[in-house]
Amino acid sequence: MAAADELAFHEFEEATNLLAQTPNEATTRGDQLVPQQHVAVAMDSGGSYGAEDEVEENDKTALLQEEKQQPGFWTFSYYQSFFDVDTSQVLDRIKGSLLPRPGQNFVRHHLRNRPDLYGPFWICATLAFVLAITGNLTLVLAQRRDPSIHYSPQFHKVTVAGTAIYCYAWLVPLALWGFLQWRKGVRERMGPYTFLETVCVYGYSLFVFIPTVVLWLIPVPWLQWLSGALALGLSAAGLVFTLWPVVREDTRLAAVLLLSVVVLLHALLATGCKPLPLEPAAPPHQATSQPPTVLLSSPPPRSAAA
Repeated sequence: MAAADELAFHEFEEATNLLAQTPNEATTRGDQLVPQQHVAVAMDSGGSYGAEDEVEENDKTALLQEEKQQPGFWTFSYYQSFFDVDTSQVLDRIKGSLLPRPGQNFVRHHLRNRPDLYGPFWICATLAFVLAITGNLTLVLAQRRDPSIHYSPQFHKVTVAGTAIYCYAWLVPLALWGFLQWRKGVRERMGPYTFLETVCVYGYSLFVFIPTVVLWLIPVPWLQWLSGALALGLSAAGLVFTLWPVVREDTRLAAVLLLSVVVLLHALLATGCKPLPLEPAAPPHQATSQPPTVLLSSPPPRSAAA
């Protein structure tokens, strides 16, 4: 019976007195008092909750705060958004340019309507410096193999390479974007990319040439041509796969001509990046010593009268 009395419910006077004094509080863990949380919901005459209206007002306020006036293109803040990318995004876009797939669009799968200028700018700068450095290293290595080749530092190669690459990475996309805009008026179903998306595609397509130029330091002609053809194939394939969803709605002749011009210009750039074969300098011409030629003047002819 004693065990049954212990299992029976007993009222504790201390807890009863505390609840009577503080009706808005509840006990948790012995003597600890925790205030109860009440949710007040206002009901209007139509039977709808006032909390929903408050949430809608908060959403509208948040949307109005997010909608800010776009800065002008002459301001620094306008271009700041094009460099707002992290390392993972840049690496993902480089990977997409190195491994193009027929059914995968670079703009839709990697850019996702957020083109950047950070990657294309540094890719072009790196390619220009690599071309200049490898060009000078090629002369140094050739001079060690053949002393007749004279080496002198050629710093102007940085300027030449940088000018050629940046002009290609900006002027060719500009011409392509203008052509697609013109064809958009001819074929209404065509949806060309923006100018920044086109620049971004071309900029990332040049990344494959950076390791290829380094491999060209190996003085093996067949290896140089093989690596160059592989780099050109991967880079051009990425451009074709990206442009094909846009140009396929146009006429077959226009689509084939446009893609052919794109591949041809890319091939010219790859050919220009390849170092030229070096030929040993011709030895200076040495004049052979010959005895001086003595010109004997003939005596004047005598007159018949003499």
